[in-house]
Amino acid sequence: MKIRDPRVAAYELLSATFQKHRRFDEALAALNNLSGMEPRDRALARLLTMTVLRRTSEIDAMIAPLLRKRLRGRAAPVQNLLRIGVAQLVFLETPPHAAVATTVTAASATGNRAYKGLINAVLRRMTREDTKPAENPGRLNTPDWLWKSWTQAYGDEIANAIATAHLQEPPLDITVKLEPKDWVESLDATLLPTGTLRRTLGGDIRALPGFDEGAWWIQDAAAALPARLIGDPSGKTIFDLCAAPGGKTAQLAAAGGNVIAVDESASRLERLAENLERLGLSAQLVDADATKWTPPQKADAVLLDAPCTATGTIRRHPDIAHLKSPDESQRLAILQTELLNRTAEMLQAGGVLVYATCSLQPEEGPERIEAFLSDGAPFSRHPVEPGELPGLESAITAAGDVRTLPSHWSEQGGIDGFYIARLRRN
Repeated sequence: MKIRDPRVAAYELLSATFQKHRRFDEALAALNNLSGMEPRDRALARLLTMTVLRRTSEIDAMIAPLLRKRLRGRAAPVQNLLRIGVAQLVFLETPPHAAVATTVTAASATGNRAYKGLINAVLRRMTREDTKPAENPGRLNTPDWLWKSWTQAYGDEIANAIATAHLQEPPLDITVKLEPKDWVESLDATLLPTGTLRRTLGGDIRALPGFDEGAWWIQDAAAALPARLIGDPSGKTIFDLCAAPGGKTAQLAAAGGNVIAVDESASRLERLAENLERLGLSAQLVDADATKWTPPQKADAVLLDAPCTATGTIRRHPDIAHLKSPDESQRLAILQTELLNRTAEMLQAGGVLVYATCSLQPEEGPERIEAFLSDGAPFSRHPVEPGELPGLESAITAAGDVRTLPSHWSEQGGIDGFYIARLRRN
């Protein structure tokens, strides 16, 4: 039986995150029953889910005083229904009678019929009390370990700006193969200083001009920076390590690079191959663990977009705030060091290494590069110059690395948090 109620779909997606600890994107792909929904209902299911994921702690703080005891055990998923109801009432401005009635109906459809009375009572009481959003929602909706890390790394003001940026739905960023300015009008987009096209999120991207022709692909403006910092890749042999889903591979191939894209996930490489086929681009794909892979030759450049906690992408993937932990950050830092050490064997003298992570955690970014160089790695920094990052000059650090923050370009819709270092092989 296919799911047709967007609130039921949102419940299933939230339960996947909070009860099964699965990524939203994976849960969405697995929930094939969503194919039975109309596009507008599918969009509502996503909006409900994302609103709850962005404001979970805030919503739970509203619910807690209205419950006699915390929902535990088999009743724990009922919290997700209450969250959906509150999201509608407080943040989506759904008429109160509709928000209450549809959430109660969803209780029956999700096997929670026994809690219909509880859900009805809690939501109706909330409508009577005219509940308001929190005064400091950014801090309230940020896990303590992340807040502590960000305040230590960036200070209270910037940490608050980062957390506030995570509450907003981000726009859609597009990388164009050739001449992005030629696509501004047809895509109803704005051309950002770095060359990315930005348009308001919404609708089926496959229906946009140029999709079927393979003229462009989706890629956050920050994610497009590491490949651009390689320099002119034309005719050069470039290893793209941990390459999937392939936005950076596409950039380098479109600019004439001879790209060998390495990833240890066969399914992600399959997706990369599909993306390249649509775009009419080619690269050599290698299914391998980059820490063990022996390349057939030395490279002119290596792009290492290392596995990380991805805390810089919470604005696009708010489930990350609920699924990641400081232990995982420390574990991934070890893997990042292993990958960095392998690059010394892959590059010819004078070759360029661009190291990038979409994490805001210092232990996954500057601390890894400082340790790498301090341990005697045969590399020296190749600082990024202001002219290479038009509009993002303030993101260049004193050391010549790049640190973008979700609060950058706030008036234009923000940008993902990335750390990028460029080194040259001695």
